[in-house]
Amino acid sequence: MTDTVLSDDIAVQLTTQTLNHNYSGAQAHLQAGTTMEVRKIAGALGAEISGVDLSTPLNAIQAKEIRQALLDHQVIFLRNQEITPQRFLDFAQAMGEPVEYPFVKGLQDFPQIIEVKKLETEKVNFGGIWHSDTTYLQVPPMGSMLLSREVPPYGGDTMFANQELAYEALSDTMKGLLDGLIGISTSAKADVSRTREDRIRTDGKEEQLEDYVAEHPVVRTHPETGRKSLYVNIAHTAGIKGMTDEESKPLLEFLFQHQVKPEFTCRFVWTPNAIAFWDNRCAMHNPVNDYHGFRRVMNRITLKGDKPF
Repeated sequence: MTDTVLSDDIAVQLTTQTLNHNYSGAQAHLQAGTTMEVRKIAGALGAEISGVDLSTPLNAIQAKEIRQALLDHQVIFLRNQEITPQRFLDFAQAMGEPVEYPFVKGLQDFPQIIEVKKLETEKVNFGGIWHSDTTYLQVPPMGSMLLSREVPPYGGDTMFANQELAYEALSDTMKGLLDGLIGISTSAKADVSRTREDRIRTDGKEEQLEDYVAEHPVVRTHPETGRKSLYVNIAHTAGIKGMTDEESKPLLEFLFQHQVKPEFTCRFVWTPNAIAFWDNRCAMHNPVNDYHGFRRVMNRITLKGDKPF
């Protein structure tokens, strides 16, 4: 009888240990998936994420939830991320495939990370115009990330615009007109090319620069969500295939004004060690140039995308 009781006790003990182990493992996974909080910052797009520490590698659950937050909100923000370039790159690799920027060389040992900066003596800021990144490439990027290293005491915010909302707000007649049109993007439009001049002079790649031209749908379909969005921007879209400049200009000018209406936008106020991660396939951005005399330094990573359709 004693042997039987002892065996039962051992069996109960082993069963309890197994249950505790399984519960602890499940609890750890649950905590990893639930400690992250997502808070919208505007009605159109944008959300701040808290409860994530990028100084340690993300687990699979965290990476999946952050990626889903990007799809849900188009641009996400993580504050208080005092991380090394390697940890920044690790985060980017958890979200996609980092690629090199065509005009500016990267940091030493980190060619995929470029420095986006405006110095105290400069008047023009890098990329200071509404745009989606490098649409002049045949395969434009999926997303981009900025990590703030130095921020001015005021100003230097970044604005973002939801291009799905911009498309949805158009009349059915205009949607019908735009569907099937092909926009022509170039890296050589004057308004944006001058915003690169300071950085190309100080940090430009040694090889000879070339102008890039690509053709993409004026209305593209998001490859993950299936939603349609406008895919033109004042920085890079120079014309519409099959139209003369006189024909395409008024249509593009209307779209350039329409797609950045206040109700489609959000605005992010930078603090040190903050990250912004946006989806170039459906959102545009514009860094506000209102901090002359102060220094603003960011690290940027671009993630490989797919050919728009």
